[in-house]
Order: sequence, then C-alpha cells, then structure tokens
Amino acid sequence: MSKYNKYKKNPTLLEQFRSFYFQNNPKDLEQAIKYFAVFGGMGWSVDMDKPLTELIESKVLKNYRYIHADITQITESDKHSHSLLSGIATGDRRTHSALKRGRISRNDGEYAMEKLFDRGFLEAEYSLENPPNEEERVDEKLNFTKPFMRFWFSFVSPYFKSIKDGDFKEAKESFANREKEFSELVFMKLAGEVVKNSFKDDPIVELGSYWDRNTEIDILAKTKSGKVVAGITKYSSQKAKKTELTKLKEQTALAELKPDICVVVSKSGFTNELKTLKGAEVKLLALKNFKSLVEDLSERDFMECDGKRY
Repeated sequence: MSKYNKYKKNPTLLEQFRSFYFQNNPKDLEQAIKYFAVFGGMGWSVDMDKPLTELIESKVLKNYRYIHADITQITESDKHSHSLLSGIATGDRRTHSALKRGRISRNDGEYAMEKLFDRGFLEAEYSLENPPNEEERVDEKLNFTKPFMRFWFSFVSPYFKSIKDGDFKEAKESFANREKEFSELVFMKLAGEVVKNSFKDDPIVELGSYWDRNTEIDILAKTKSGKVVAGITKYSSQKAKKTELTKLKEQTALAELKPDICVVVSKSGFTNELKTLKGAEVKLLALKNFKSLVEDLSERDFMECDGKRY
C-alpha cells in the first residue's frame, strides 16, 4: 500500500459534483462544470444567475482575510506547504515540477506533502499503467481534494498582497486569461466518470490516466472482460475533429498500448467527418452524456458545508 493511501477517505470528485449540482441547480451542464471548478467541494450556495467573475469577487476576493484564516488553520501557515500548493495548482501536478515551481527541496516538500495528505488537503494519483521502459518512470501527480482549493492557490494566494489591499485587478486578469485551461482538469476528470457510465454491458473495473516522459493519455480504463479503453477530452468551443482521434492513437502508440476502444469526449460536439468513424471501436461522448452523472439526485447526495458559509 502506498504511504499516501493510509489517510482518511475524502469525498470523490463525482460525489462533490453531484452535491454541488443538487444544491445549486445550474442552468446547464456547461455552467455546472465552470462554476464547480471554482466553488466545488465547499458546500456553499452559489447564485447561478450571476456571472462567475462577479461571484468570485463577492464570495472570495472580498472575503480574502476570512477564507485565508480558515485555510491557514489547516496548513498551519507553513510556507513550504503554501509554496507546494501553488506549485501544484499552477503546474502539471507532478511532484517534481510542483517542488521546482515552489522552489522547495525534496525533503521539505515531502514533509509538507505528508502533512497535507494527513489533513485531507491533497491526494496522490498514479499512472494507471507503468511506462514501457523503466527509465521513463515519472512522479505521481498531486490532486487537491476540493476544486475550490485548486482555484484559491491558482488565482488568489499568488496575488495576496494586492487582494489584501482591496485591489483585485491582477487576480481577475489572471483568471480571465486562464479560465478555460483551468476548467479543463475538472472536465477531464468528470469525463472519465462519463466514460465509465457508458460501459454498461462490459463494466469498467479500472479507471485513471496515463503519463510518462513522452506522452499523456487523458483517460485510460480496463473493462471486466479485459478490454483496454483510451480516451481524449476536448474542452473547447470548437467541435472535435478527426485529428483528436489521430492524436489519441499517437499517444497510445508512444505508450506502447493497444486500446480496443478509443473514446473522444467533447464539450462542443463533433465534426461530420469524425461522426462517420463512430462504431464498436470508436465512441463519441458529448456534453449531453454528462447528464448521466447527475441522474437520480436526492437529499442523500447533498454534503453539508463543513466550515463557514461565504
């Protein structure tokens, strides 16, 4: 068992998303994903009729001192922890790059990590398959257990000086420039759950991602019968083209994997050229398929806010 798996179990991203959806009743799935990427996991009521930037200012930036005080109770104001968390939030989530971005040593970083795992702030994620060559082995990735904390350490914590002075310009500009890229991770993680739901006859028994020094695969899964499923996600206002499928096949070839089924998950649908390739070996999943994540919602899915309500 990994040293990181011994700690208490946190609610899954899907459980948090279902709770957020039940509590806030978003207009559509696209809005749900965008707002959840910012406020997810906190149990706060969010006015879905207001623009996201307006909510960020009123609920987060204007409450900086109070939220900061709550977060530092968990991190104990440890500078290495804060540097590590900002490094994870703004990078590719691999341990090595997070330490490099945070400018902290491996020893200091490992100590901070242990505390953050222990307190349920972070979780480790491992590539579903080992790289074909031992020397290509790479670090685990580090995930925030709550989407909001990733938002905080991406767009709030780095600009704390100006935010404390009531100047939100830098923080808001940074979010405006990176909003799409920021939401991609939540979309990709939820897309994995959508893929899982789409395999009813031959259920998926393993689900994750793959990465090594040469390539990454957004979604990698195995079914009960042993089939390998590889998926690519496209979080864009453009329809997914045939090139997405080509890219996915190139990624799996670099990983020396031979998927039985390739899946393209696209926020904005698919070109006709890609649609013609749909079949037993190629699945196409659109935003409407995310509805499967929020079916049969009830009070049981709602998770109470465990801190202050902002």
